[in-house]
Formats: sequence, structure tokens, C-alpha cells
Amino acid sequence: MKKSIDEMKSIAKVIRKDIVTMLTESNSGHPGGSLSAVEILTTLYFNEMNIDPSNPRMLDRDRFVLSKGHAAPVLYSTLARRGYFNAEELMGLRKLGSMLQGHPNMNDVPGVDMSTGSLGQGISAAVGMAIAGKIDKKDYRVFALLGDGELEEGQVWEASMAAGFYKLDNLTAFVDFNGLQIDGKCEEVMNPAPIGDKFRAFNWNVIEIDGHDFEAILNAIDQAKNTKGMPTMIVCNTIKGKGVSFMENEVGWHGSAPNREQCEAALKEIGGEN
Repeated sequence: MKKSIDEMKSIAKVIRKDIVTMLTESNSGHPGGSLSAVEILTTLYFNEMNIDPSNPRMLDRDRFVLSKGHAAPVLYSTLARRGYFNAEELMGLRKLGSMLQGHPNMNDVPGVDMSTGSLGQGISAAVGMAIAGKIDKKDYRVFALLGDGELEEGQVWEASMAAGFYKLDNLTAFVDFNGLQIDGKCEEVMNPAPIGDKFRAFNWNVIEIDGHDFEAILNAIDQAKNTKGMPTMIVCNTIKGKGVSFMENEVGWHGSAPNREQCEAALKEIGGEN
């Protein structure tokens, strides 16, 4: 059953709290780019995708690939809250013996459709899945999430050229355009902008939205489903560290875990039910 926007807003708060708590527990991981993608994954898993947590490998399921694999905490929390595994597992993030590695592993984690971590490779896998769907005459859709810094990888553009060439209208990708990467501002490291124009040049349908606006995300996905003969790229303008004021737009929170005091402050600020 699809969740309403108000319900998804409540779920997003739970996911944000999970991210902060699990990173504090592991003392390791990537909060900034996980927090910036919460609304995107919440929309996909709680409103849009044809999935069944009781049957994670259902052949006709929609697929999701987290191409920016370092944002695994947002995917893990989303999967747990959607019912793929017990939320208590989240506290095992990055610990020996836990199934929740620092990057998603499809062999260990129910609901993970592709192991990712090496930037650029996830979108290539998503393109392959979409091509397979066309060949097999399946109706499933493929979704992928890329980071803006990830767009500096050449493999992204090889995959994108193939997606446009093969008219993969069963593929919808998102760019989490928060403007920051591990080494600083994207525009100062290797500016990927104008992102929309680049994907249009590769024969993609491009939609640019506020990546924290549930209604905008839903409308963009609907436009993607109604677009025939080309893949769709939804460029999501987001805030790195969204929801935690001292993390927002701070590059230092790309890959630094909060301490206990910072965790408590963040949880209080996020609010909502546990």
C-alpha cells in the first residue's frame, strides 16, 4: 500500500535518526550524502517501487541500484524500515560479523540488487538490468541513484551514452546534487555542471527538482513513466547533511561519524517518533 506524503515525512525522520545512530555506533561511515538522499529512497520504497520484502528476489520486481555506494546507511535503514530485515541489524553497521558492510553487498543483504562502492559502476549495472528487461520483455523498472561527485567518473558517461542509444525508457536515475564531495565543492574539484544539459546531450529526458520535496519527486517519477523512447534523469537539488543543522552543507561530514554528544543533539533536532 502506497504511503501518503505525511506518512513518508514521518518515515524520513525515522530513517534520518537511524543514519545518525548507526554511524555513531560504528564510529565510521558517511552521514552527509546519506542524509541528503532520504526523501528519494523513501519515495521509491514506500510509494513507487513494485517490491515484496518477503520475496526479495521476485523476478518481476523493480530494481534499485545505489551507485553512490558509500551512502549505504540510507539504503540499509530504508530496507529495514520497509521490512526486509530487523531494524536491530542496523547497529551492526561496519562491524565484524555483520551483514551490513560499509558498502552494499547483494550476497548478504536482503533487498540489495547490486553490490556497489566503486563509483561509476552502479549506473552501468543499472543500464545492464534495463537492457535485460527489454530483451526479456519484462515490465519491471530500474532505478539508480548517483552522487554529483560520482559524475566525474568516465564510466558514468559510457553507461549514459548506452542508455540513451538503446532508448531505455524503463530506466530512471537520480543525481543527488548536493554540491559537495570528499575533497570539497564539486565545482572546485571537477565541476559536473550543467548536469541537466550533459544528460540531454546523451539523449536522456531530464527533470530538475527539489530533492527534498516529496510531491516533486512523485511528479518527476510519473513524468519518467510517461516518457517513451529515452531514459530519464531526475536531477535532485539537495542539501548535504539534510536535517541536522550542524552537518548541513559542511563537507567535513562527508565521511565523519558523529560522537555521542553530537548524536543526541542530532536526534533531538530531527524529532519524530523512534
